[in-house]
Amino acid sequence: MGKVIVLEKEIRYYKKNSEEYICITDIAKKKNPEEPRFVIINWLRNRNTIEFLGIWEKLYNPNFNRIGFDTVKSNAGLNSFTISPSKWIEETNAIGLISKSGRYDSGTFAHKDIAFEFAAWISVEFKLYLIKEFQRLKETEKNQLGWDIRRNLAKINYVVHTDAIKENLIPKEITKKQADIIYASEADVLNIALFGITAKDWGEYNKNKTGNIRDYANMSQLVCLSNLENLNSLFIKEHLSQSERLIKLNKIAIEQMKLFLKTQQINKLDIK
Repeated sequence: MGKVIVLEKEIRYYKKNSEEYICITDIAKKKNPEEPRFVIINWLRNRNTIEFLGIWEKLYNPNFNRIGFDTVKSNAGLNSFTISPSKWIEETNAIGLISKSGRYDSGTFAHKDIAFEFAAWISVEFKLYLIKEFQRLKETEKNQLGWDIRRNLAKINYVVHTDAIKENLIPKEITKKQADIIYASEADVLNIALFGITAKDWGEYNKNKTGNIRDYANMSQLVCLSNLENLNSLFIKEHLSQSERLIKLNKIAIEQMKLFLKTQQINKLDIK
């Protein structure tokens, strides 16, 4: 369950089957902070609302109960007509609205298409700010996804790298402790080539920090690290000594980081 702030109002949202649902109960509090459920019920009484919800369900819900919808629609607009979100879901097998109960996540949630429509009914200004905030949220998630992909790439390449060490540097029938020493040594080849320091020394200088040296790498360093791991695996298979590999990897790291820096400077000029 996530939250966004729109015009000083906290709006909850969550994902279901890769689709985003926004809490319209939270949106309704802008109009009636004490009884937001009545705001939603009044919105549902509107014939235009029922028609909109019906069209949305027909487009995206293959199990939509059209007979039940026709019954609801025929009564919509009458003075005596009233319907709650849970009743709408029950009568039509709708998926656009979700009625949740619980101590912390109770309320009516709507697919973002419907939530934006509801927000417009409350306030056009509120709808525009809500859309703007979700666009910002999606951009942030996109950037984070790019970071996670690179971080996971580094982890995957680490496995490839350690496999190459096992096949080419670790003698047969050694103890696990001996193998761990070799793995740590090869990891520090990359650390020194890229960061200029071993993991142990970094930990000594940064006792107030959690994690390891690679957890504090920036995106360019993580991409470079992935490249170095692949290259080191290749150099190991070519039977280059550790000192030879360290010198080659350090030169490559310097050139790659210079290239990343140059690319970033060009991108900044393009933005301006």
